[in-house]
Formats: sequence, C-alpha cells, structure tokens
Amino acid sequence: MTLRQATLEDVAAMHALRMSVRENRLSDPLRVTEADYVPFLAQCRASWVAECEGRLVGFAIANLEARSVWALFVTPDSERRGVGRALLQRVTDALLQSGPEPISLVTEPGTRAEQLYLAAGWTRVGVEPSGEIRFERGSPSAV
Repeated sequence: MTLRQATLEDVAAMHALRMSVRENRLSDPLRVTEADYVPFLAQCRASWVAECEGRLVGFAIANLEARSVWALFVTPDSERRGVGRALLQRVTDALLQSGPEPISLVTEPGTRAEQLYLAAGWTRVGVEPSGEIRFERGSPSAV
C-alpha cells in the first residue's frame, strides 16, 4: 500500500468509494457530491489516497479551517488491513500540525470506525443532533 496526496483526478474514484462503504453510508447521497471534494483538495497537505496495486483503496480528507476530519473511507475489501489506521494517522498529524486547538471528527455509533478512533487516542466528547458521536484530540503537548 502507498499513500499519496489526493488530486482532482482522484475525486470520482474517492466519491465512488465513499458510496460503496458498508458503514457510515450517506442516508441522502445528494448531501455530498463530487464538487464538495474540490475545496479540500485545494488545501495544501489536507487530503490523501491509499493505493494498492494501482487501485484506490481508501482516502482521508482534513478540513483545516474547521480543524476536523471531513472524510475517511476504506473499500470494504481493504478493511482490517491497516489502510484506515495509516490514513487516520496522516490526517491527524496534518491537523495537529496546523495549530494548537483541539481537532475533531464525527462518526456513527457502533461502527468499526468508532473503534478505530478510540484505539488511535481520540476521545468521545458528545453526540451530535444527527446522532453521530463527536470525537476530539488535543495537540501533542496537551496529550
């Protein structure tokens, strides 16, 4: 597996991957469109893709302005192979390096993603109106 910066050419494959996941599926597929990825890819060091044998198997995108993980998805056939952990580490590092304030993400309760975030040192801090769990991490000096 290799990690690299995502490019605009990756958007269609990233979006198709997002629509293929088993958990954290969008209840309304129109809520996130391919156009929604573009502003994040314009940010320096804010988005990555994981490839295996030339095929995109995962991606992660940071929202540097909001200090949050906007997206982290792995293909169903690549789950439990370290792809999610590697992408989470990359996006977490970028967010922590961008400033001292805490960083956040949200995910559905009862998912493998929830367990991944807990194992990676993220802390549950609440529940969003949508029912998703909110996680935070502090800066390395605060941990």
